[in-house]
Amino acid sequence: MAKTLDIEQLRAETPGCATGTHFNHAGSSLASNTVLAAVTEHLRRESLYGPMEAAANAAGLIDEVRADAAGLVGATSAEIAFASSGSAAWGLAFAALPPLVADDRILVGRQEWGGNLSTMQAAAKRAGARIETIPANEDGSVDANALANMIDDRVRLVALTWLPANGGLINDAAAIGKVTRAAGVPYFIDAAQALGQLPVDVGAIGCDMLKGSGRKFLRGPRGVAVLYLRKAFLEKLEPAYLDVLSASWGEDRPNVRTDAQRFETSEKPIALLLGLGAALKQARHLGVDVIRQRIKDLSGQLRDQLGSIPGVTVQDLGTEKSGLVSFTVAGVAPQTIRSKLAEKQIAIAANGIPYTPLDMTARCLTEIARASVSYLNTTDEIDRLCDHIAALAQQAA
Repeated sequence: MAKTLDIEQLRAETPGCATGTHFNHAGSSLASNTVLAAVTEHLRRESLYGPMEAAANAAGLIDEVRADAAGLVGATSAEIAFASSGSAAWGLAFAALPPLVADDRILVGRQEWGGNLSTMQAAAKRAGARIETIPANEDGSVDANALANMIDDRVRLVALTWLPANGGLINDAAAIGKVTRAAGVPYFIDAAQALGQLPVDVGAIGCDMLKGSGRKFLRGPRGVAVLYLRKAFLEKLEPAYLDVLSASWGEDRPNVRTDAQRFETSEKPIALLLGLGAALKQARHLGVDVIRQRIKDLSGQLRDQLGSIPGVTVQDLGTEKSGLVSFTVAGVAPQTIRSKLAEKQIAIAANGIPYTPLDMTARCLTEIARASVSYLNTTDEIDRLCDHIAALAQQAA
């Protein structure tokens, strides 16, 4: 018998479900009471016994968090590091690559996250290297065959944002991995919107680095992120800076760790990591495949209802789609839509060009409204959201 989710119980255990209608899970989702308790209980222990002492006593629990993060993505604990954000995790890995030189090439998907692009562009400009966009298939996804034809001995990195921030597209990360593995080119994946929403298997994907935030579909706290680094690839990286944790001092030199913790420091947000651990355990207990199916069903319903409203255009690309639903309303700016819905205690997002500049520019879009669906959402909430959007569209007509 297929596993089902007890949505009523899950919502009862999530305080935010009682205060409004949340459709911004791709920005930051709603934490459960269990996550909240994990964070606050550790803060209480810090206040009673001291932060250093509380951290030492929680060392075994942090090991469990690392193991659960590894289990979520099909890695080993030695391949997992924690960072303060997805951007920090991505930047740490990028900064540890061999320096770029003139005429080096970085190949990116059209939906690459704007922050990653800025980091790559700054490094490329300093070195005289260049960034090139991989052509897209008809459905907007990155074309793995086109990528294969672009590979030469000057390619230093292939970067992919798996699920872009500006819509429901899901890129074929494994198809890109087959190309990079065959060519021996490093492959970075931004999985910010994938962790907790889609099943992830880094071995099957073939990536060298994958990162994702705790605050999105995992429903963990802000301020923590997961960084996966493939063991054989990890050995080739040189961290931009070291710490007494990442490299203890030997007789006359630092002894750099051989695991992913070479990218961590001794100063960690222990309370937030324990909150992340609670979120990871819940996601694995519920089953990410089950979560994926519910999100797929609900987001499909939302797309259908939005598409039936006069004046509303669903802007999602892709053959297989995620829980991020992007749309525009004729005559109403996305930021206005977001503000008007916020007055009704309905949370959505509005994304502009800086988030996904290559894709937005290619599609002649300046901004989109985005409603992102969690397994916590209900059909009644979808109806409520669509009723208010229909009213906005009718007023603008």
